[in-house]
Amino acid sequence: MKPNPVGWFEIYVQDMPRAIAFYEAMLATKLEKLPTSDPETWPDLEMWTFPMSDCSEPTYGAAGALVKMGSCPSVAGGTLVYFSCEDCAVDAARAAANGGSIFKEKISIGEHGFIALVFDTEGNMIGLHSMK
Repeated sequence: MKPNPVGWFEIYVQDMPRAIAFYEAMLATKLEKLPTSDPETWPDLEMWTFPMSDCSEPTYGAAGALVKMGSCPSVAGGTLVYFSCEDCAVDAARAAANGGSIFKEKISIGEHGFIALVFDTEGNMIGLHSMK
């Protein structure tokens, strides 16, 4: 297995406009609608991607999207995704200011930096990681 083996992630949501607004505000970024490859097979599928590089560019980290699909509910306690940021305390505060909540304030993880854990507007717990 290669280092940093995650190649893609999906965060399932129930209210896409609310989830987009939350993640764009918390991460200070813009999400982009991902066209559905087969609308007949997946009529209730809606995906919005986080900023990502072209597949031809080797970069650090994994690409992913918010996903709304009737058969896949959002639930707390599923896979935990960590977003890299400059200062996880700042992003955690933005999460709380935009309809989410802070589960664990910024804490040190020693030489690996700091983390904070927050809930998004859909009930998903997400991690925030920074080196300062």
